[in-house]
Amino acid sequence: MERVYVIPLRDVKKVPRTIRSPRAVRYIKTFLEKHMKSDDIKLDASVNEKVWERGIQKIPSRIKVKATKEEDGSVSVTLAE
Repeated sequence: MERVYVIPLRDVKKVPRTIRSPRAVRYIKTFLEKHMKSDDIKLDASVNEKVWERGIQKIPSRIKVKATKEEDGSVSVTLAE
């Protein structure tokens, strides 16, 4: 199963500036756990680099990702173009 999501990160912008990027990565994982109904989420390096692109303080407002669920229930997440 393959789905494309636009994940809003505006809730993460309300946390202190110095922990925004790590919190955004955790938020993406929890968002996909809810929507893909799996606990095994693997983020691609491109997703991590997109969140950290402008540093720890300035995260993007939203991120577009493609989530693919494998036969064993694991979900691999890449950046959607």
